[in-house]
Amino acid sequence: MNHSRFSLRRLRALCWKETLQIFRDPSSNLIAFILPLMLMFVFGFGINLDSSALRVGLLDEATGTESHGFSAALRASPWLEMSDYESRSRLEQDLVDSRIRGFVVIPQDFSRRLKDPSDTAPVQVVADGSEPNTAQFVGAYVNGVWQTWLAQRAADRGETREREVMLVPRYWFNPAATSRNFLIPGSITVIMTVIGALLTSLVVAREWERGTMEALLSSPVTRAELMLSKVLPYYALGMFSLLLCVATARWLLGVPFRGTLLALIVVGTFFLLSVLGIGLAISTATRNQFNAAQAALNAAFLPAVMLSGFIYEISSMPPALRAFTHLIPARYFVSAIQTLFQAGSLWHALWPQIVALMIASAFFLGLTARLTRRRMD
Repeated sequence: MNHSRFSLRRLRALCWKETLQIFRDPSSNLIAFILPLMLMFVFGFGINLDSSALRVGLLDEATGTESHGFSAALRASPWLEMSDYESRSRLEQDLVDSRIRGFVVIPQDFSRRLKDPSDTAPVQVVADGSEPNTAQFVGAYVNGVWQTWLAQRAADRGETREREVMLVPRYWFNPAATSRNFLIPGSITVIMTVIGALLTSLVVAREWERGTMEALLSSPVTRAELMLSKVLPYYALGMFSLLLCVATARWLLGVPFRGTLLALIVVGTFFLLSVLGIGLAISTATRNQFNAAQAALNAAFLPAVMLSGFIYEISSMPPALRAFTHLIPARYFVSAIQTLFQAGSLWHALWPQIVALMIASAFFLGLTARLTRRRMD
């Protein structure tokens, strides 16, 4: 390669050439404009850790005033979809057939056991343990209705309970404790990792396949100009995709965004540079577009999902795996964008993530430069 001086004019020409190539390539348009929206709706509506309207059976064997009151409280719960049954055998069979997720049995001696302070279980609750999370939800929801009904019953009777403590939880940053507000920012990380790595993983490989790399090598283009011409257009495209994802999350999926546009751009810039660097390094080392795309998905998508803290808690991983997560840019962007969505532009919390993303960007772009120098000299 001819080591001429850096030229802004050549850089503008190369960037314009790359921009035209982007918009003439259907795959780039699909990845940048269509894929983010598709993935946002898939993650937004397909992944949900909340359980609502759980199907639960109810058998009232007492048929008394108090049992009817508790049954009415269960039916009034927005979290439970109650169905009345007449026999235990039918309850058990529907639980085995997964028609219901659990059942509640109010025994015949419900009123007597309710008045006995030593009896701690006047109601039987059975849940489907094959799905542990759902089983916990069933128990928690029924217990919540039970405690609320007991408190209302005592208030109606004018009873006072000594030493009774009522816990009233308050959730900072996510008052409704909605899992979507936590999952959508993490899904944006996964989407941008895939898009950024895919976009640039095809760039250099496409030049080799089409035979245009030889023309570039015979021109006075410097390595810096060549790299910047591959990074800048795709950075602009990736930033547009990021803003599109955030706008979709905010106005279509209803996830509150409490940060500022400046903080989003700063954090997004260094994250995009790191994932673009990953894609460019793969593209430079692989001269086949299909192999480059496969390598980019394996190197970017899987770590972003499994090891970024998006779904699985990093602190619960083995020590060796926890140490390995520090090498993954998605780990830092997940933390940063969740802070922006749920807490706001807390710069003292964002700066450690920004610095880590700066280091990751420098590493992967530097790796690309090294691979480029070795293969194009």
